[in-house]
Parts: sequence; structure tokens; C-alpha cells
Amino acid sequence: MRPMRSLSVASLLLAAPSVLAAAPAAPGYAQAEAYVEKDARPEHYSPLNLLDGRDTTAWCAEGEKPAHVIIGFKEPVTLDEVRVYTGDGTSRDAFKANGRVRKFTLTSVEASRSVTVQDKRGLQAVPLTQPLFGARFVLEVADRFPGTKEGAPVCITDLVLYSGGKPLNAPALATRFKYEARVAPLLGTWFGGHEGAPERFLSFFVDGTWRFSLEPLETPEPTTVVTGTYTVSGGRVTLDIPKKGRVPVAFERSQAEEGPKASASLSLKGALPEEWGSDFRSHP
Repeated sequence: MRPMRSLSVASLLLAAPSVLAAAPAAPGYAQAEAYVEKDARPEHYSPLNLLDGRDTTAWCAEGEKPAHVIIGFKEPVTLDEVRVYTGDGTSRDAFKANGRVRKFTLTSVEASRSVTVQDKRGLQAVPLTQPLFGARFVLEVADRFPGTKEGAPVCITDLVLYSGGKPLNAPALATRFKYEARVAPLLGTWFGGHEGAPERFLSFFVDGTWRFSLEPLETPEPTTVVTGTYTVSGGRVTLDIPKKGRVPVAFERSQAEEGPKASASLSLKGALPEEWGSDFRSHP
């Protein structure tokens, strides 16, 4: 599958990842540019809470702002069902006070599906009559049930993704999706090359692995794909690169600027292969 090169929601889905593990593959990350208390208590409403299968955590976004989460896999998967616990299910009071998602879309590079749920607690199963295929999906809130609290955020407690009748994320994987401050700045896919037409893609996943791919625009498939593991300590990430061993890389993440094209940057400094380049950004 060849990624699209447009600056739309689908452009957030670039760079098809590689194999995660034995099937079924679990999600590799969930990221969002903004969510409630991201600066003060980032773990409280982290987008990773969507995937942990527990009703003691939830993802919440500011109610008056557009809200979306990018969910990435290391390999393409086929989604044929989702199970959604809408609202903040951590307590009855929180469920009523905060807004609940009524309708959202899941978008891959090639297609989009709409999901509508009822205003009630607990998981609701929604079959996708037309399965959705991809390695990266954008969940975008389209409509919501209002909360009783003034200025209430909109929340989802859990989103369980199914493929072939099997859940790809579940409570057994909850610890994998626990927020870690030292890793959070890296998680997701970073883009290198011309703005709007990236050719280099570097992804970091919650299981401590990374994937780099070089995908020149004129080629139908990636010309280079490299995978390995990483560790983070302070302001330094160490990449285990095939044929190079463990390479320490100092990284810097700049503060995103305001506006629709706000983008954080990742500058890599170390003994990296030349074709990697050194500068990546959070948007295509």
C-alpha cells in the first residue's frame, strides 16, 4: 500500500509500518496533539487510555475544540468491529458531568468509516459492515452528548479494535499502554523531507521498538526499511541499529507553534546512516 501525500487527515497516516509480532497485532501507539490536562497531568487523560481496556481510565479532549487521536500499528490490519465505551466511565458522576462521544469517524489512508453509539455506560459493539484496512487510523470526534459540567470536555473510556473476531487491544495489554513521561515525546511517526511530500519516516512504538523507512516519491515501495529497539534516558535515546550496534542519539523536541500547520520537530544527532537525514517533524 502506497501512502498518500496530501495535507489532509489522511496525510497523518503515512508510512505503512512493518510486522509487530505474531497475529493479532497490537496497536503501537496512540497520540494526540492536545487533550485535557496534557501539561499539568499528562497521564490523567492520555490517548493511550483508549487502548488499555480498563474503565478506570479515559481519554478526554477539550469540548469546544476539534478532537482527534492517531492510532498506529507496525503492520497493516483489517478492522471489522469496534467496541466503544463512550464518555468518562471512571465513575457515574464523571460520566454525567463530562461530554460523551456520540459519533466519530475512523479514517485510514484509503477509506473512512462512521461509528455511532448510544448514550450509556459500558462497551457497545459496532460491526464495520465494510472493514477498514490500514496501519494508521485517525479517530475524529464528529458529534457528542453534552455533559452537565460547564465547559465539559468530551471523553471516551475505551476503544477496543477487532480483527477477525479477535481483539487487538485488551486489559491484558494494559501495562503496555501506561503513560511514561520519558517516552511520550517520542511516540508516533515523524516525517522527514519536503513539507507536504515527506520521504523519510521514523516511528517509535510503546513496546520499545522503532521503524525507519525511506520512500522516494517516484518509487511504488519503500527503498529502505530498518527496524530495531530503543531506550530512553533523560534527553538521550539509544537506538539499536542493525550493523551499527547501539547508537546514542541526542534529540530535541521544539515547542509546537500556533496555527493549523503547527509542528514539533525532532533533531537527531549521532552516528546514523546518511540516508536517514537528521531532521524530522510531527506533521507531513
